[in-house]
Amino acid sequence: MFVVVLTYVKPLEFVDSLIDAHVRWLQAQYAAGYFLASGRRVPRTGGVILAQGLDRATLDAVLAQDPFQQQGAAQYEVIEFTPGMVAEPLRFLMD
Repeated sequence: MFVVVLTYVKPLEFVDSLIDAHVRWLQAQYAAGYFLASGRRVPRTGGVILAQGLDRATLDAVLAQDPFQQQGAAQYEVIEFTPGMVAEPLRFLMD
């Protein structure tokens, strides 16, 4: 499982110009079964993605297709972890 932390490196006006394309990219990753959750950081300095069901090389290839990445709007930190404990509704994450 991976936590991907995006940090914007361009002004929000530029980031906002890419939002529609970024959302379409996110939707494709949900449809592929790769992403479990995503959203904006608070304050709005970037975003966070929770990903599962792919290896690091595949995740890197997927992230390279994000319009934010392609246009240099964000930097990415990828943290891989193995859940050791989860709340009952999230038991599937332990599989």
